[in-house]
Order: sequence, then C-alpha cells, then structure tokens
Amino acid sequence: MRSAAAATLVFVGGFIMMVLEIIGARYLAKDFGSSFHGWVSQIGVVLIALALGYYVGGALADRWNRISFLAFLLVPAGIGIFLIPDGASLLISRIIQRHPADLPIPLIWQKLDPVLGSALIFLLPCLVLATLSPYTIRLTTTSLAEVGRSSGFIIAASTVGSIAGVFVSGFVLIDHMRVSSIFRLMGILTLFLGFLCVLMDRSVLGALRSADTRTNNLGANLDEP
Repeated sequence: MRSAAAATLVFVGGFIMMVLEIIGARYLAKDFGSSFHGWVSQIGVVLIALALGYYVGGALADRWNRISFLAFLLVPAGIGIFLIPDGASLLISRIIQRHPADLPIPLIWQKLDPVLGSALIFLLPCLVLATLSPYTIRLTTTSLAEVGRSSGFIIAASTVGSIAGVFVSGFVLIDHMRVSSIFRLMGILTLFLGFLCVLMDRSVLGALRSADTRTNNLGANLDEP
C-alpha cells in the first residue's frame, strides 16, 4: 500500500513537471517568441530545478523523516502554479520593459531574457516537485538490501509520469484547454499531492502503532505464567 501511494505521488509529480515544461514554453512564446532560445531556456531551467530539487529533497528527508513535511512545500507551490495566469505577465513585463522601446534588444539579452522569465515563473514550483523522488526513496526503503529496488521503482514511476505529461500536454491538453486553465489544473493537482503526503504519513504512523501494539501484546503473553 505504501509503495503504491509513493508511486502515485512521484508519478503525478513527474506528470505536473513535464506539463509545466511543455505548456510553459508555449506560454513564454507569446512574449519571447517561439525561438530555439525559448525552448533551450525552458528545458535548462527545469533541469536546474531537478538538480536542486533532488539535492534538497534528499537533505530534507534525512532531517525530517516524515513525508507530511512536503505538504508545507507543495501547498505554496500549488498556489503559485494556480496563480501563474494572474501574476506571471507582470513579471515578464518587468523583464521586457528593461530595454528601451526605440532600440533593438542586444543579442545576449535575446538569449537570457527567456531564461530569466522561465526561472522567475517555473524554477521554484519545479524544484519543489523534484523533491518528491528522493524523499519517497528515503521513506520507502526499509533496509539496505532494498535500496536499489526501491530507488529504481520510484525513479521509474516518476519517469513514466513525465512521459505521460509530455504526450498528454502536447497532444491532449493544448487542444482542449486554454493555457491558463491548464496551469490552474496543475496547481490543483499539486495541492492534491500535499494532501496525499499527509494521508501517507498518517497511514505509515497507523501501521507503526499497530506493529507496536502487536509487539506489546506478544510480550505480555510471553510474560504470563
């Protein structure tokens, strides 16, 4: 049961991240153009978020050995994703307005402006989503002999979710939903992940209490004459 919940957690997290990457590139294109630089910027920022999120998630898992802690990160991230259609345009306009309107934008800023825009909007939520995999690996591994199997299972589930996110966003969502609605849906899904982390924590604690109760009862029976 715990493994299935962990797989669901990282699957949905990988799904959301890839939807943000694909749809985010489409969203940034209206201000920065759909050039090669825009796609490179979006892919690069998401990869940076993955690297930072993996490191931060592993460190947090060692310090706070309860998956419900992730709810404190996922809830703000979900709210932020939900509000992208409302606030992101203001951030992008600040980037664009730095350049004089009567002068051409220097080539270096034609390349770096999409990086700044992508980082301001997508870096933090993608970083939070990336913490899920190392955190769940830490909490689902019960012995050193299972580290390889547990980590492989979690990484595979996250990657399958990412694959699904790429094709669903590119072939389904973009054809049937507005970009703003897609962001709001991903925000709701991220909030759902925070709720799932709390449920997983309670189920784990319940299992531990049941195990302690069985151990205590066994000890009491052995002490009886």
